[in-house]
Amino acid sequence: MSVLRIIPNTITLMNLLSGVVGVILTLSGNPAAGLPCMLAAAGFDFLDGLAARLLNVQSPIGKELDSLADVVSFGVLPAVILYMVVPGPMWLKCVPLLLAAFSALRLAKFNVDTRQESNFIGLPTPASALLAASFCHYSISGASPYLQSNVGWLAPSLALALCALVVSDLPMFGMKVKKGHRLLDTKRMVFIGFSVAAVVVTVVFSQPWSLAPLLIFTFYVLENSCLNFIHN
Repeated sequence: MSVLRIIPNTITLMNLLSGVVGVILTLSGNPAAGLPCMLAAAGFDFLDGLAARLLNVQSPIGKELDSLADVVSFGVLPAVILYMVVPGPMWLKCVPLLLAAFSALRLAKFNVDTRQESNFIGLPTPASALLAASFCHYSISGASPYLQSNVGWLAPSLALALCALVVSDLPMFGMKVKKGHRLLDTKRMVFIGFSVAAVVVTVVFSQPWSLAPLLIFTFYVLENSCLNFIHN
């Protein structure tokens, strides 16, 4: 086996291990640590595909391994984080665990759907996971008394909304486009501009850093929903 073929799969396994560490830290009573682990996993998730393309060693095994790693990092981990921040009865705490199952279903559908090469149908699991984790991180930071005092019903509600979004037929743009297509079209430029603004607002107003991804991925859902409404 060529050494080059091992590199992308090794990076993918780092994605998986980041998710495993995040689950362990979260279940140990530190749900805030789940978001940095998830961001690390997202970085590895980006790099493994990039490495495979640059080295020209893409393979069916790498694709399946990537989905298995994503189930852990962007399915199980966000579900566990949401579970840990919900106070109250066990039945309510267990509602967010549904996100792990729906994320796995989403990833299975993605693997057999040839329509999702550059854009997506339904909310991608990394976006869903980062939205959930940043919401939890910001809520427990205490920066928003409203979120902190109402996380008990907001977190399960968010989990159910994300379950619906990941398996929905809602078209969503990606940041990877086919060769010959424009990357910086209007919708992507608006999204990039808002993302920069979200970071600036977070820094200027001295907010917890998790506010930035929370705003960014909330806007991503809203922008795609509005575009779909306009086009239909």
